[in-house]
Amino acid sequence: MSCMEGYQGYEVGPIRPPSEAESLLVRITRNCPWNKCKFCGLYKGTKFSVRPKEHILKDIEMVREFIDKVEAAEAKGDLESKREVIKLRNYYGEKGDWAYYSAVNWMKAGMKSIFLQDANSLVIKPEDMIEILEYIREKFPETERITSYARSHTIARISDEDLKRMAAAGLNRIHIGMESASDRILKMIEKGVDKKDHIIAGKKVKKAGIELSEYFMPGLGGNEYSDENAMETADALSQIDPDFIRIRTLAVKDGSELSKDYKEGVFTRTNDEKMVEELLLFVKSLKGVTSTLKSDHIVNLLPGLEGKLPEEREKMIGVLEEFLNLSERERIVFKIGRRTGIMSVIKELDNPLKRMRVEEIIEEQGITEENIDEITNEMIKRFI
Repeated sequence: MSCMEGYQGYEVGPIRPPSEAESLLVRITRNCPWNKCKFCGLYKGTKFSVRPKEHILKDIEMVREFIDKVEAAEAKGDLESKREVIKLRNYYGEKGDWAYYSAVNWMKAGMKSIFLQDANSLVIKPEDMIEILEYIREKFPETERITSYARSHTIARISDEDLKRMAAAGLNRIHIGMESASDRILKMIEKGVDKKDHIIAGKKVKKAGIELSEYFMPGLGGNEYSDENAMETADALSQIDPDFIRIRTLAVKDGSELSKDYKEGVFTRTNDEKMVEELLLFVKSLKGVTSTLKSDHIVNLLPGLEGKLPEEREKMIGVLEEFLNLSERERIVFKIGRRTGIMSVIKELDNPLKRMRVEEIIEEQGITEENIDEITNEMIKRFI
């Protein structure tokens, strides 16, 4: 049987971190091998599978071919070289469409980074991952960064030596969805990992010399465990000291397992004010870290909550306190402004044109102190 049996062409998975917006996407696995987290509905109803290594290498080779042809056409500018691009597209047909468009877009972005999909690429055999990484480096030696999502549970079970070999082969950043380090909350949301494994995994990544992005999800413990979510997660991250701490405010889709828990009273949903209070406690509780805090997702209320620790801690505390010190009416205006994309920072409350647009929306939709939380919850759902 041919090693290319069943090859359907270049594949692109459904998700990547916002920080990988300009990355070439290389799909290693399909969907999520765990797929039980109550807050996540992305992979529900799907089956996990590992793509054959030969298919992945073919994807990489195909992108390289398209880049070479397009670069030659751009450099020469003659009709014949442009025809070569068309001939290659015709040769691959539909199997190469994603490869062609991915190649062109990646070229425009500068070809600096590659992101390995889907939810947990490091679940494959270390030897296979190393071979894929080496092939990427061979085909794209100019690329500065190769990154991947991974679960703490998976990383904790990879040997230090294998992680170092992956780093040497070119893997230089890993994104881990910690979400919370409270064992109570992790069990409630069926994360399939505990605080101890989160810490072990994070330390292993750092020890291997790989950059580490850890994700924190304020609101995940509801009102009941908000402080616990902040303090336990801050404690774990203080022990790990990742390169990046990325904020992902909880957004709950209707029909999700977590939505059912809220309806059944397992815990109650936090509003924006409570999430900001949770973030304030979280930032104040981080000890001895040199991480860069990033609020780089549209679900976050305060994109200005960014900075390098410890030197910019007070600046970030100021961003959080600025919101909490607003009057109730001003908080409503800003929340609607932010959720509609009209405003991004609090100082835009003083922009008369933006404020007028937001005030019109508030008036048209009958938004009040009593229904603001329900309305903003609905708005956030559009972004997940």
